[in-house]
Amino acid sequence: MIQIKELARGGAEYRLEPEMRRLVPTSRCWHTGRRNVATRRKRHMAYKTILTVLTQAEDVAPHLDAILPFARGEGAHLDILCLGIDRTRVGYVAADGMTFITEESQRLAMENAEAIREAVNEKMRPEDITWGAESVLAYSAGLTAVVADRARYSDLVAVPKPYGEGADPDAPIILEAALFDADVPALVLPNGVEPVLPFKHAVVGWNERPEAFAAVRAALPLLIPAEETDIAVVNPERHGSKTADPGEQLAVWLARHGAKPEVSLVPQTMPTVAQELLRHCRDEGADLLVMGAYGHSRFREAILGGATRDMLELTEIPLFLAR
Repeated sequence: MIQIKELARGGAEYRLEPEMRRLVPTSRCWHTGRRNVATRRKRHMAYKTILTVLTQAEDVAPHLDAILPFARGEGAHLDILCLGIDRTRVGYVAADGMTFITEESQRLAMENAEAIREAVNEKMRPEDITWGAESVLAYSAGLTAVVADRARYSDLVAVPKPYGEGADPDAPIILEAALFDADVPALVLPNGVEPVLPFKHAVVGWNERPEAFAAVRAALPLLIPAEETDIAVVNPERHGSKTADPGEQLAVWLARHGAKPEVSLVPQTMPTVAQELLRHCRDEGADLLVMGAYGHSRFREAILGGATRDMLELTEIPLFLAR
């Protein structure tokens, strides 16, 4: 049964629509009758290679503590990229016309990469999953290319929350390299949050954009085993849905894959969509949020703000992003 809940702030808690009708074969319909159990329970590709990137030795323990339960639950191999970043500005030219990069800056960056790898080795040695660590020297101007090159051969990139107090200043670049240059989904893990698989209550931030559907498709291995998948449509009247109930078609599609979806129509009473989604997650006890990344340009969201930028700063639960 797919439920459609229309939430109201300050009024009735919600309204339940009747159980979705059994659809008959016409020119525009779906069949929702019983299907072969083996077909309905078909396994989807899991995340068998997970990449995480570290640029500071002090982040090793808290970040790996967050990602290890997820990697273990997925039965995944964990690749750990230990980056030493040389922040010398390339382009200064010496009198002889040669580009000048200080050897001292390179040495310090490589020492940092090795210190991170040693901390990783110490942390991971007793763990019961397969893993690998690589120390790499990267120049700040080429950080995107280095991360994207490794991320292409992973199923998922796990990153700490890139904004907020104590955030790694390189985390936004690492996240965007995964999403835009490697075209790989990302899992953002707030500090102190250790996900437990399977997730119990997943929320999908749904606006019918291509980025949102790309995120849902990429998150199927997490949504199918979840006890509940809540398709949250904030301000449904703004989306111009072709169906009477925004989110209905997505719910049917998810149900065919074996997920347990329902649709929540959420009026916006908070200043931003991100704040409204997070309040909905708290109200529903969600432990995962799935949404499309950067519906607007990265530059516009960095300067003016947007749902992705706001969520990356405010999220209190694991955030799954794709585009």
